[in-house]
Amino acid sequence: MRLDKFLANAGQGSRKEVKKILKDGIIKVNGEIVKDGKVHIDPHHDDVTIQGETITYREYIYLMMNKPAGVISATEDIREKTVIDLLEMEDTFFEPFPVGRLDKDTEGLLLLTNDGQISHRLLSPKKHVPKTYFAVIQGEVTETDVQAFNQGVMLDDGYLTKPGHLKILKSGIRSDIELTITEGKFHQVKRMFEAVGKKVIYLKRISMGPLGLDERLKLGEYRELSEEEITLLKEFEPEKKQG
Repeated sequence: MRLDKFLANAGQGSRKEVKKILKDGIIKVNGEIVKDGKVHIDPHHDDVTIQGETITYREYIYLMMNKPAGVISATEDIREKTVIDLLEMEDTFFEPFPVGRLDKDTEGLLLLTNDGQISHRLLSPKKHVPKTYFAVIQGEVTETDVQAFNQGVMLDDGYLTKPGHLKILKSGIRSDIELTITEGKFHQVKRMFEAVGKKVIYLKRISMGPLGLDERLKLGEYRELSEEEITLLKEFEPEKKQG
């Protein structure tokens, strides 16, 4: 790994700031001053210090974002603003990517990380990972809809969804609901409600697996996961699909 990337990943500043501290001659690798950020080091074995203090290597980053509408869940796009564009420069050095996707007009919980193993555990089609959404529905959601979702509904392409747990929070001309599903088909929540003759007019993901959205995060804001949240993710065992 290049020394400048190591320093950035270790929280020593932006690329510009890292360049300056290298130039100042206060970085040592195995006791020798190194000023060239292009020098390659072994982060697990080489001793890197700044003014005598050892710098601890950090490999992974875990970020919880409250994704706003109008931003796409991708690492780059030539036309659209992506969730990566919302990150601070020092966090982009870790090259995080969104775990799964939220539609462009959907808000809420999005996990970004560079930990491929965690991503695989949460996205593997062989697992049942529950995802819960809050939605505002045009139309009155009834107990009949609850029962239909509990059985699985037929989408417009003939696909029968896995059972979904639908909870009515407020029913009327516009209904507030929570829906928990264990799949991630394209526009699935919207298409499930279309299957029962209703329309989603607002959608927000509030949880994924063991991780719940921090409601203190404003739209577009993010924070690092706590050690407890990271442990929950690593120990999370989704239910395997049957048959």
